[in-house]
Amino acid sequence: MSKRDYYEVLGVSKGASKDEIKKAYRKLSKKYHPDINKEPDAAEKFKEITEAYEVLSDDQKRANYDQFGHADPNQGFGGFGGADFGGFGGFEDIFNTFFGGGSRRRDPNAPRQGADLQYTMTISFEEAAFGKETDIEIPREETCETCHGSGAKPGTKPETCRHCNGTGQISVEQNTPFGRIVNRRTCQYCNGTGKEIKQKCSTCGGLGKVKKRRKIHVKIPAGIDDGQQLRMAGQGEAGINGGPAGDLYVIFHVRRHEFFERDEDDIYCEMPITFVQAALGAEIEVPTLHGKVKLKIPAGTQTGTKFRLKGKGVPNVRGYGIGDQHIEVRVITPTKLSEKQKQLLREFGEASGSAPMGDHEESFFSKVKRAFKGE
Repeated sequence: MSKRDYYEVLGVSKGASKDEIKKAYRKLSKKYHPDINKEPDAAEKFKEITEAYEVLSDDQKRANYDQFGHADPNQGFGGFGGADFGGFGGFEDIFNTFFGGGSRRRDPNAPRQGADLQYTMTISFEEAAFGKETDIEIPREETCETCHGSGAKPGTKPETCRHCNGTGQISVEQNTPFGRIVNRRTCQYCNGTGKEIKQKCSTCGGLGKVKKRRKIHVKIPAGIDDGQQLRMAGQGEAGINGGPAGDLYVIFHVRRHEFFERDEDDIYCEMPITFVQAALGAEIEVPTLHGKVKLKIPAGTQTGTKFRLKGKGVPNVRGYGIGDQHIEVRVITPTKLSEKQKQLLREFGEASGSAPMGDHEESFFSKVKRAFKGE
């Protein structure tokens, strides 16, 4: 099955800006994240979305994709994940089938990079903002320490396959009405490796690799956001024929915060104030990710008024400063008043900040209290 167009995957036009591409990715990655979406094909869709974003968010990769599509000669046909299909291997197979060879084949014993791995890590809102160091455990294939990847019993070594003479392919000639046709097929005796192992390693059974669970130390950078990933070079699966190991991609899922919301490096929240504070003005304490701060409320402040606390947002993941915190105040009007309070309101037009509140307002204030306590 052929790959879908990356612009189609993200639902954006070919002229889309970087900001439009990022917003589309954020929306779709949240929708199809395997930790949230339990549909059978959610994981595949999430991988497809991440692959499209990896290419379209990078200027060079996007330019190459716009010119060559999925057949970018700088990346091979595999694209994301380090997959490699050997350049124009498909054309080579066709050429060999109808014309009996002549094309250059890749050496089956040449070193090749191991497969990339993907790991999803769920972290808290605060951990995403300030970063942390932690250990994860992943299953991966590693080079067998007994045979050092050869697959052969210690003291012996693989021999050149006598059936394909080390090419990894067997030629089968056929006479047809159109002439002689040569078909090249993967050698069934060595599975295309060009080697025969007569005495297999007892540890890996001749595979040269063993499955292990490996503990990896991860440094989560401050400012990482939901859906973003961290590339850990060389922490993927072991290479083939002495090739380098693949990479590990750690994808982050950030849990929602009860009080704060985040948009890129900025933090947003609502802050309740009493009718008296709004009418007469006051200085209130506001919770931030960096601790409590004082905020001056001018007299006559209306519900929906916005304030900004500079530098109280999230550090930029690339080190480009720190975001701000935006506060929208909500004036809470008491729903239950005593007769004395009603009389005072009638006579003086003053609101009481000590009046009991309705269930909805109580719930809202509870969230703020928890934010102050860091719960």
